[in-house]
Amino acid sequence: MSATGQPAIVAAELPPRIEWSAVFGGAIVAAGVSATLIAFGSGIGLSVVSAAPTWRDSSPWLWILSGLYLIFVALCAFGLGGYVAGRMRQALAPAATDEVSFRDSMHGLLSWGLAVLFTTILAIAGAATLMPAAVAGGGRTGPTTSVAGENIIASELDELFRSDRLPANADAISYRRSEAARILLKSSSHSGVSADDRDYLSAVVGNQTGVGADEASARVNKAISDSQTEIRRARQAAVMQAFLVAAALLAGAAIAAFTAYEGGRDRERGAIPRFNWSFR
Repeated sequence: MSATGQPAIVAAELPPRIEWSAVFGGAIVAAGVSATLIAFGSGIGLSVVSAAPTWRDSSPWLWILSGLYLIFVALCAFGLGGYVAGRMRQALAPAATDEVSFRDSMHGLLSWGLAVLFTTILAIAGAATLMPAAVAGGGRTGPTTSVAGENIIASELDELFRSDRLPANADAISYRRSEAARILLKSSSHSGVSADDRDYLSAVVGNQTGVGADEASARVNKAISDSQTEIRRARQAAVMQAFLVAAALLAGAAIAAFTAYEGGRDRERGAIPRFNWSFR
């Protein structure tokens, strides 16, 4: 007998199972809330990812604000999803044992993991749908790097091949841009763009645009210098983005476990959730 006069229960007496219906319910709610808030944030400019070439000109403070908004989204989405997972789980009698509370928290973590999996699959599917078709192959790095170069140094490529001539073949200019992107992406490497690549790119620019050799060489040197700056900014943004996404996911895991625990407490008491902002 316990001190309160009720029989104590040990972990071995509880059925060791996961109630996937509650986990899936919490994950679906979390994914839905997350998608809604992220869509709203993207609409007002609070997004840590952008396909626009001008994203790099954004202030670092905007990146930080976008990251804080991402953490806010994680707290809202995973908090609600965790509560649903804990509250909708089947009650186990006698209630209020440490094992029941632990299992409620684990169901919140499972709903968090499943919601992250849902979101990742949707993001990959969306990226595959929206990704521009790879340009004609060529070069050693392939079409994937060509698309990356178009996204990172698109303005530099425009300036490199700027001309009042009409291109005779649209596919040819697309290939030249992709080839130039692969060369300019070397500007951030340890050895940089080789002299042979500079001479070749100058010749291509001269033939494509009709400018003189000196003007073509000046364009190439300027494009290489600007590309170094933009690639460095892209790397900084990628590091900040990775840190903020990781922070948001960890915060989401913690809040999902906590709210699932609270949902289990309300389930056992049969209480309607009321928000109490005071510390316990």
